[in-house]
Amino acid sequence: MKAADYDESDVRVRPGKGSRPRTKNRPDHADAAEAMVVTVDRGRWGCALDGDPDRHVTAMRARELGRTPIVVGDEVDIVGDLSGRTDTLARIVRRKDRRTVLRRTADDTDPTERVVVANADQLLIVVALADPPPRTGFVERALIAAYAGGLTPILCLTKSDLAPPEPFAAQFVDLDLIVLTAGREDPLDVVAPMLQGHVTVLLGHSGVGKSTLVNRLVPDADRATGSVTGVGKGRHTSTQSIALPLRGSGWVIDTPGIRSFGLAHIAPDDVVQAFSDLAEAVQDCPRGCGHMGPPADPECALDELTGPAAARVAAARRLLATLNEPAY
Repeated sequence: MKAADYDESDVRVRPGKGSRPRTKNRPDHADAAEAMVVTVDRGRWGCALDGDPDRHVTAMRARELGRTPIVVGDEVDIVGDLSGRTDTLARIVRRKDRRTVLRRTADDTDPTERVVVANADQLLIVVALADPPPRTGFVERALIAAYAGGLTPILCLTKSDLAPPEPFAAQFVDLDLIVLTAGREDPLDVVAPMLQGHVTVLLGHSGVGKSTLVNRLVPDADRATGSVTGVGKGRHTSTQSIALPLRGSGWVIDTPGIRSFGLAHIAPDDVVQAFSDLAEAVQDCPRGCGHMGPPADPECALDELTGPAAARVAAARRLLATLNEPAY
């Protein structure tokens, strides 16, 4: 036969060697178990089944999730081996919608947002009153991140044996900010009840006593504590975020000590919306208003407010000014 005489019926087909057509249909994993991510380490996620710290499972990210970011605090669905035995591995097949997020960028010029923690209720901003000296700018940046992410901020002052807390705390009086003191000799009978029943993330510079505070709140946490270097900058003693269960109920999430907290992802409106008494007023601002008032924003509607609201405007504008200052 010549080549022109062949048709498709003459093509030899080897039985059993056909390829199965690919499908985009994925299983719905209706039987998946709910869990909270409590640790992240090099492509492995530690998960507490049903939020129970005694039911710990190690999981990997399922292929269908691609590069979906998963951080401590995320609520996920997992399948596979849920026994939690050594050398067993489950799979994370879904990440649920996040209620809140604590984000930062490396600095104010970095466009890449980094989610530090998801689904926390509270942000405990840990600041030492001395050694290293407290930084107002860092607290203001942390407040902005909390407001923008939907977390309730709380200021926690440590090392109160080295300096009185009142002068530093007075700088935030117009923000209705809860201020707690947790020095080494201070009892935790005020701090601990504030955290019960909540997921609270701790944020602070290295050396401010954050890990020491965690060890007092969760005695079996066994987090490393370190000393402050001679130049006033702390050594990093926590290298990974980790969620630790509180006695009774609730979680504390210890984060690594940070050296800068960028806010490149924050817009002025994100800050003002956190002030319920100011959010309505800015609806009358012109497009693109930075809410700083004259001369930068001569038509800002906040300038029309008087009385107690005017003090809140001044407090909000101080936070807004932080967006234009170097990252701490």
